Amino acid sequence: MTSQATRVLVLNSGSSSVKYQLLDMRDGSRLAAGIVERIGESASRLVHTPSGEGADAGKRERTERIADHDAALKAVAEELARDGIGIDSPELAAIGHRVVHGGLEFSAPTVIDDAVLAEIERLVPVAPLHNPANITGIRTARALRPDLPQVAVFDTAFHTTMPEHAARYAIDVETADAHRIRRYGFHGTSHAYVSRRAAELLGRAPEELNLIVLHLGNGASASAVAGGRCVDTSMGLTPLEGLVMGTRSGDIDPAVVFHLERVAGMGTDEIDELLNKKSGLTGLCGDNDMREIRRRVDAGDAAATLAFDIYIHRLKKYIGAYYAVLGRVDAVVFTAGVGENAAPVRAAAIAGLGELGLVVDAELNAVRSGEPRLVSPEHARVAVAVVPTDEEMEIARQTFALVGAVDA
Repeated sequence: MTSQATRVLVLNSGSSSVKYQLLDMRDGSRLAAGIVERIGESASRLVHTPSGEGADAGKRERTERIADHDAALKAVAEELARDGIGIDSPELAAIGHRVVHGGLEFSAPTVIDDAVLAEIERLVPVAPLHNPANITGIRTARALRPDLPQVAVFDTAFHTTMPEHAARYAIDVETADAHRIRRYGFHGTSHAYVSRRAAELLGRAPEELNLIVLHLGNGASASAVAGGRCVDTSMGLTPLEGLVMGTRSGDIDPAVVFHLERVAGMGTDEIDELLNKKSGLTGLCGDNDMREIRRRVDAGDAAATLAFDIYIHRLKKYIGAYYAVLGRVDAVVFTAGVGENAAPVRAAAIAGLGELGLVVDAELNAVRSGEPRLVSPEHARVAVAVVPTDEEMEIARQTFALVGAVDA
């Protein structure tokens, strides 16, 4: 990495999309961001916003057929070049890739070579919906800039510090080990970023704090973080375990699967589809947008009210469980789309937990802001905070730190 190379391109490659951000690590400024959607369809769409300005400032859209990820990244490169910040620039230090599953093999950001890529491929059986798309993005980016360091930042890495008693399922050990069955956790990049930013908000070192972090978006997860290290998290072998989510059931009796096979005659793929895409808030009330659900609740809709109550009940259970795991809690931290923006969710999740030192100030909680903030009273025993997540910035930070260390 040359002394002038201070930019990192972050890529998040999905099965039919590529999200990207270009960041300057001197000051953390966002130079550009965008998404390519519906890759391989007749009307693919690229939305590009330069200079990290507001959502509509300078935004450009292209609608055309983008055949594959190779074509998608070339289209991204064209848009960046139009802004004078092309992928071929000597100022680009590295490309950071979000990789969903790193298993136990990867507990830190890793420079990608052929051996690393082969290991990510070996993990496909435990992440069949995500790792193949991540691999495609990596291969395409390596072909486009073979001279540039490419770094994998894993969603699971932050959770590899879980002790065995938290990571193991209570099933036959030989079977579990043979098939890599254990609790890995996900959203780790977000949990890492938010726990560090929460410590800054509280004016204390991460090593001093015990935190419960609640990443609440369409996908949702909780983590117990002791001294900056994850000691438990709600997602498991896959992102299906844990909290009620937009379309995922979260925790469920495993025998439900056998019951549906025997009584309903459903096949494995049907059940997979049911639990991952037709359950959660969608399955309960037909909506997975918390704003719409709250509108329906306020209008007296019984199905939406029940869905909201189930969502909150599960959330409270995890707050209580992780309080017990940690023994002492310094803060409960809300993040991601729902956690950052849905004041009623925060209020309901904390309601009734005063004996644990958890209280929300109604006025503070009602304030909308893009900044980290406290929503608990000034002298509350346990802080309740809202910390906006920034997974792309965390990927860029880890990538840049690693590339600098490697070059040094």
